Amino acid sequence: MILVSELVSGFAMAQCTPQGQIKNPQSPDPCNFNRTQRPFPVSYTSLREADVMWSKRTWRVLDLREKLNLPMYYPTEPKVCLMSLFDVLKCGVLEGNLTAFANPVFDDEFTTPMTKQEVLSMLITWDSTHMSQDANNPDNMIATPVKTEITSADVHQYWIKEDWFFDRQRSVMEVRIIGICPLIVKKSEDGEVIGSKPLFWIYFPEARPYLARAAVFNRWNDAERMSYDELFEKRMFASYVYKESNVYDRSIAEYKQGMDALLESEEIKEDIFKYESNLWHY
Repeated sequence: MILVSELVSGFAMAQCTPQGQIKNPQSPDPCNFNRTQRPFPVSYTSLREADVMWSKRTWRVLDLREKLNLPMYYPTEPKVCLMSLFDVLKCGVLEGNLTAFANPVFDDEFTTPMTKQEVLSMLITWDSTHMSQDANNPDNMIATPVKTEITSADVHQYWIKEDWFFDRQRSVMEVRIIGICPLIVKKSEDGEVIGSKPLFWIYFPEARPYLARAAVFNRWNDAERMSYDELFEKRMFASYVYKESNVYDRSIAEYKQGMDALLESEEIKEDIFKYESNLWHY
């Protein structure tokens, strides 16, 4: 009986506070998330620039509506033990642990850092043109400010910038994520979805220590906590290439449309994977 109670107690601890502790479990602060079983990111293998004999930079779209990516979208409301990826990144920026970079469409080189106030003004807007009836005088209309806030439910995609390279010292192909950018749904005045709008870039190497402390839902084992850093390092997400480094600096959508664009994306991925196998002779 004692053994059963100890196991249940240990399982509960594994759910919320393994190794590290929550500052205050009853705190309503959504940024007060727990530590995971590995509170620090796994260090990259040492790499010399001279050992990189080939590299290719690609940009991907990670769509949260795909089944494999759902753990990054839910929960849409922050919980003590779990938060969506956007809430984790937002908390990191607002707490000063992460730096957001502006002009995501035209600048993905992390050259224009944003202040906390600039990020807040982007996430929260006020509409002062909304009119409502005066409670004391129904014949009069008064301006009522309406608050609009971007939440994790509005983020449905991410851009990922990454480098693929071949390490000739170890004879392996590896990938390093360089940056990540959340995209929100862009709607017309009628509420119709007309596209996506990127918010800001996050330099991924800077975010790794922060993501290693944030737990993500593990669909295979509730007793084993997994961090967002592990999720990205193990490539446990679905995505497609929308751009590769090229002389024109253009995306696939600029020269391919529809099914042709999807096939071009698959061809780019195949070329990367074939490069490693083509180096070997049997």
